[in-house]
Amino acid sequence: MIRYQVKPISLEAHLFEVKLFLTESNPEGQTFYLPAWIRGSYMIRDFARHIVTLEAKSSVGEVEITKKDKHTWFVERSTGELQLTYVVYAWDLSVRGAHLDTKHAYFNGPCLFLAVSGRENEDCELQLSPPGGQRYGGWIVATSMPARQVDAQGFGRYVVPDYEALLDYPVEIGEMAQAEFLVNGKQHRFMVSGHQSSDLSRLCQDLKKVCGVHVSLFGELPVAHYLFLLWVVGDGYGGLEHRNSSSLMCSRDDLPRRQMTGVTEGYRRLLGLCSHEYFHLWNVKRIMPRVFQEASTKSEVYTKQLWVFEGITSYYDDLALVRSGVIDKKGYFELLAETITRVMRGAGRTKQTLEQSSFDAWTKFYKQDENAPNAIVSYYAKGALFALVLDLHVRLKTYNAKSLDSIMRYVWQHYGKTGKGLAEGEFEQIAGEVSGLDLKSLFDNGLRSTKNLPLKELLQAFGITLLLLPAVSSADKGRVLDAPPQFIEAKPVLGAKTTQQNQELKLLAVFEGGAAQKAGLAAGDTIVAINGLRLNEAQMEREIASSASGDCLRIHAFRRDELMEFDLIPLPAAADTGVIYQPKDVSQEQLSMQAAWLHLDEHPVQAH
Repeated sequence: MIRYQVKPISLEAHLFEVKLFLTESNPEGQTFYLPAWIRGSYMIRDFARHIVTLEAKSSVGEVEITKKDKHTWFVERSTGELQLTYVVYAWDLSVRGAHLDTKHAYFNGPCLFLAVSGRENEDCELQLSPPGGQRYGGWIVATSMPARQVDAQGFGRYVVPDYEALLDYPVEIGEMAQAEFLVNGKQHRFMVSGHQSSDLSRLCQDLKKVCGVHVSLFGELPVAHYLFLLWVVGDGYGGLEHRNSSSLMCSRDDLPRRQMTGVTEGYRRLLGLCSHEYFHLWNVKRIMPRVFQEASTKSEVYTKQLWVFEGITSYYDDLALVRSGVIDKKGYFELLAETITRVMRGAGRTKQTLEQSSFDAWTKFYKQDENAPNAIVSYYAKGALFALVLDLHVRLKTYNAKSLDSIMRYVWQHYGKTGKGLAEGEFEQIAGEVSGLDLKSLFDNGLRSTKNLPLKELLQAFGITLLLLPAVSSADKGRVLDAPPQFIEAKPVLGAKTTQQNQELKLLAVFEGGAAQKAGLAAGDTIVAINGLRLNEAQMEREIASSASGDCLRIHAFRRDELMEFDLIPLPAAADTGVIYQPKDVSQEQLSMQAAWLHLDEHPVQAH
């Protein structure tokens, strides 16, 4: 067994101390390494850069350490038990890293636990110790890691069967609010860190319905218990899946307030985040690419299938909200309109396919720059839309006898449940076999081309009208109407994404073919005046929108420290905003098809 000890030693300096003990070290010397990335987030993060000091000793004294590369160390031969002691700096305010201050301690395994090369399959023990001082006497531990011997606050010994398991249990330590609910008779805990005064009972009441829908889809819950770790901040959003838990971050305003009725946009976003990470219990944590099973976290692992694991999950996260009754049909269509708008507004969709987006996640999606909207497409957002296309197409062709639900259940039974990994292209083959349809052209179009997806035609078959119209304002992210839209002339726009900074406007991105790009403006430029006047963001939008065709506006902007002048001729807003409405003359057949899609046909698992 390989033993680790973790203790926060300086909360003010954000430092963890980690000790690693080997009772039987290699007489020829031992290699240690730290992962370069964390599963579920496909970017090289080089966690080893946060190791401040590292030393080794045996029963006879200090042992020499040689660093071999950026995250690998070799320890010379030693006598007796080998002990490594190292200090890790933890100031990554995200669900993917480690963070420590006087308010709490949080870490993921890849940030703290050195692997013993060649011994990754051995049992691992973790000893968690509290920080010193009465100030932290009320701190407790929240983790789904199997406990062996812990006190009432959760400090003590935990044991897992191998190194990969050790990496997959995030740990939160501090003062937390907590709530719980049962799904299928199994405990689901919600542990909340950060200042908040929300209605956690409402959150649990809604979330147990959503979780029940996912369990019903797959037919079983493959864990004995589940833990949601939620970190509440002023402004933030993110989530990361784990084998029987998830780490979440949300803005304080996204939580449900006491006595709140209905579902706000922020709360809907939070429920969707929880739904997304929970669906990963099946899709990616157990149903996974074969290459992920065969490779470690030392370097990049390439696959064209990320759209399967993130795109399909992104489809079901919102779908579960309406299937559970937590949001209504209009609320779901609003989310769908927003996703369509998000994809259509990026010129990157005409340059990068879904398979390319999946493969290049390491260097493009996770390392986005100011040109990202013009160069890449999201395998989350477009992947969700292709999952919708696949689902509706199969339902339509089989008269609802088969669906994406059927395909996912098959993949779970034959791959996720058995531990068999999905080979490249295998999901496509399975979809055809389960549905009994020839889906080659559908997959060719959706995955390997940059053509528009047949969303409009498929939604029409289900009694839903989709239009692409110009945005009515910069706040228009897509919308749902109760009646056919009236003709609205496209307003002139800047053709850039901006942010207000004090009295100036900074360009975050300049869209391909837009007025700003044609004028020569670039991302990073700071607009200080239009036609000699200093305007805020709303005023600038109105000034540009009111310009006549062919008008030329004089723009003064700083590029770095140089004041520059540009002639801007505003261009009409593109028809890239998703607008959805349901006509009054929808047939009964279309309504039946729609009902079968938006609600599971099986009886849902009872959520207590």
